[in-house]
Amino acid sequence: MSSTNSSGDPAAVRVVGGWASPFVNRVVVALKLKGVEHEMLQETVGKKSELLLRSNPVHKKIPVLLHHGKPIAESLIIVEYIDEVWPASNGAPSILPRDPYGRAVERFWAKYIDDKIPPGIRVLRGSVEEDKDKAAGEMSTALQHLEEAFVKCSQGKQYFGGDNIGYLDIALGSFLGWIRAVEKIAGVELLNETKVPNLVAWADRFCAHPAVVDVVPDADRFVEFTVQHAALLRAVNVPK
Repeated sequence: MSSTNSSGDPAAVRVVGGWASPFVNRVVVALKLKGVEHEMLQETVGKKSELLLRSNPVHKKIPVLLHHGKPIAESLIIVEYIDEVWPASNGAPSILPRDPYGRAVERFWAKYIDDKIPPGIRVLRGSVEEDKDKAAGEMSTALQHLEEAFVKCSQGKQYFGGDNIGYLDIALGSFLGWIRAVEKIAGVELLNETKVPNLVAWADRFCAHPAVVDVVPDADRFVEFTVQHAALLRAVNVPK
């Protein structure tokens, strides 16, 4: 299930995940950017396979990257691993900046994205019973901060990573389908051309990129997924 190039046998690189997970999509986009052949192992929604439980016994969550049978968990850790194992060569870009400061800045913003975006999505799609107006406002504020980060990181170029998709593009871009979906579900506008014009233009470029276009589904598929699995999505977000 994927691109040509480096690892040879796709069975050597396998991804345990599901198409609707933005965290899984991060891993697949990174592999496609590097041209790494891989096999996708789709988990059944609402169930955890023995392979997943064995591969990620601590968190029991997708994604898991299996490289020659060795498991790596947590999406951003996997993306960094991919960047290190398959360094820039044969036209494949580096995902993280080369200089330590640049890497630190992008890791800061990636952590910010994971702190701010997923909780808002869960509220706006109805998985968590909280104030939707408040959630929309907080997400809008977060996106305005990310608009400023884009201007600084991109330095006038196409992506957070400059001329090519990089770490922050993957970190935020993986949520674009869900952001567009919750705009429809909750009747809100988050990617507003007036408030975040650079992010809106970037989002279109990111989703049209060859490494992304067949990976991140469009909003309607996420809306349908939310309707089909509403009860399950609420159940997994019940406080324990």
